[in-house]
Amino acid sequence: MFGASTVPALLSEAILHTLDPFVFEISEGVGPRWYGTAYLAGFLLGWLIMRWLANTGRIPLNARQVGDLVTSAVIGVVVGGRLGHVVFYEPRLLTTFTGDFPFWGLLEIHKGGMSSHGGVIGVVTAIILFARSQRLPILAVGDAVCFVVPWGLGFGRIANWINGELWGRPLPEAAQANPPWWAVKYPVELEAFDPLPRALEPLRALAPATDRINDARFVDWIVATAYDRTHAAHAEVIRTIEPVLTAYYPSQFFQAAAEGVALIALMSLAWLSPRKAGVVSSIFLAGYGVLRYTTEQFREADSPVIALGFLTLPMLLSLVMVAAGVMIFALSRRSQPIGGLVWKAPSAQPSAR
Repeated sequence: MFGASTVPALLSEAILHTLDPFVFEISEGVGPRWYGTAYLAGFLLGWLIMRWLANTGRIPLNARQVGDLVTSAVIGVVVGGRLGHVVFYEPRLLTTFTGDFPFWGLLEIHKGGMSSHGGVIGVVTAIILFARSQRLPILAVGDAVCFVVPWGLGFGRIANWINGELWGRPLPEAAQANPPWWAVKYPVELEAFDPLPRALEPLRALAPATDRINDARFVDWIVATAYDRTHAAHAEVIRTIEPVLTAYYPSQFFQAAAEGVALIALMSLAWLSPRKAGVVSSIFLAGYGVLRYTTEQFREADSPVIALGFLTLPMLLSLVMVAAGVMIFALSRRSQPIGGLVWKAPSAQPSAR
């Protein structure tokens, strides 16, 4: 529900994450989530920007084609993102079947699990299929899509933060006693503590059924109370658990700034003047790869995950994207200039409103 639970607890030492993943709840566990809202906002904004590019003759598509392209990109993101997550990080879901809807682990997208690298692969596939079906230059279509993708990536990382997922790495041990204000702590970390810190024992006097409650139920009560600001014991729980929690890097914000703000600025600056088709796509792929590789240094590696020495799977995939960006830049030399956010290139195709 709306209310105080949607605002993180700001403490003197760090941010305590107590955000609600729901925008609002119609009933318990049912309602629009920030994660889905972020995707919707990214697609809507991307559609509006591409319509402007088409209607002003900056890309060789008309407004109707933009709508079809966005629909194809949505399918590519969802299918590619989900398949990428399952194949790269949870292959066991391919053979997981249950008696409850949707019956197959691969389709349990409501439980979370989307790969940004998989989403990129899905979008690239959608771009190629769409461009061929419409007899449009693939590189030009790719530029139009890549130019708006960072909005969705940035919104998605903010949604990761709200969901309390994809944590950063722990701050150095020397910083744990007095972490900076921007560090983040997660109450759900208590679920991994074994044994429980003695500092938490005084909270048993506040928990229900204190004579019968076991450690697992006790931790569940603590975490639930930390997220419920209307609970009478909320303030005492927060005060007690904060010192025993680990401080982490806010990697979701690092990646939102890199994959969203930085990429938007980089591509916009490069496209102020007309560029050969493919240049914007190459900047996106190479820029995303470099920025993602950099921010992965502050993010906890997914487990289990493939690694090559110190290179985690996201780092390896990011390096592949850099190589793909270089290859597309080489191919762009044979294409015609398009775009120009300020100084427009001659329209390759009349727009249709």
